[in-house]
Amino acid sequence: MTSASAALPQQPGRTKAFLRLVMIEHSVFALPFAYIAALTAMYEWDENIHWGRLLLVTVAMVGLRTFAMAVNRIIDREIDARNPRTAHRELVTGAMSVRHAWTGALIALVVFLGAAALLNPLCLALAPVAVVPMVVYPYGKRFTNFPQAILGLAQAMGPIGGWLAITGEWSWEAVILGLAVGIWIGGFDLIYACQDVETDRQVGVKSVPARFGVPAAIWGARACHTVTTALFVWYALATDAGAFFWLGLVIVAGAFLYEHTIVRPTDLTRLNRAFFSVNGFIGIALFVCALLDLLVRGLTV
Repeated sequence: MTSASAALPQQPGRTKAFLRLVMIEHSVFALPFAYIAALTAMYEWDENIHWGRLLLVTVAMVGLRTFAMAVNRIIDREIDARNPRTAHRELVTGAMSVRHAWTGALIALVVFLGAAALLNPLCLALAPVAVVPMVVYPYGKRFTNFPQAILGLAQAMGPIGGWLAITGEWSWEAVILGLAVGIWIGGFDLIYACQDVETDRQVGVKSVPARFGVPAAIWGARACHTVTTALFVWYALATDAGAFFWLGLVIVAGAFLYEHTIVRPTDLTRLNRAFFSVNGFIGIALFVCALLDLLVRGLTV
């Protein structure tokens, strides 16, 4: 090895770079709501936790989310290169090649489809419906000022799929929970997009804050989270939830209030705290309360 090559920084391995590319640790944001739907379906089905199905739900969710994130990064790599906030991403710096990113994305897609096939025929038949918005979303910012609506639709698939995975039948209760999750994530993405307003306007990326301004986006997010809370209440009523779940809703409402006090149109300095801390807390807190509620009501481990 020459002294010049020794001085070069070591590039991470392909697998490690891919996991960083898709931010695999953020799967925790989507999983709790799929678990809530799946466990509620188990409770209504025979009051037993089916660990094999729950494992397949986990594999399917992580596989689909990994595919979605990889495709998002691939499609947006030129936009990311022009944004100082995202210019460090692996496809921009060269830590991950496009070919290898596509390989990882396709492997994740196969894993998702395989898990869906093992669950039941309806899950496999509807799997393409879940994949489509994942691919359309990154293109959304190129043709609509409301790409968050597409993201919300994609996120709504998790709870619906979690319920379908257990029963193999359509559930309007799961649709209510899915809409709550989709509007919640879409609403927060309105806030998250505020940090890129100037760059988006220069590059030509479409979004609510870029088109209508940061205050409009913040108020839109507040409206979304108000609707989310109402949908959570509707879900609780539709599934005859008990005291622990209602306690969880109180905690979630308090977290939303806190989130919107630390992120304001004139102060986005704590935006990352709202995203990484508060949103992660919301999902985990509601899942824990929902699980306790189902166990108290008779769900058997």
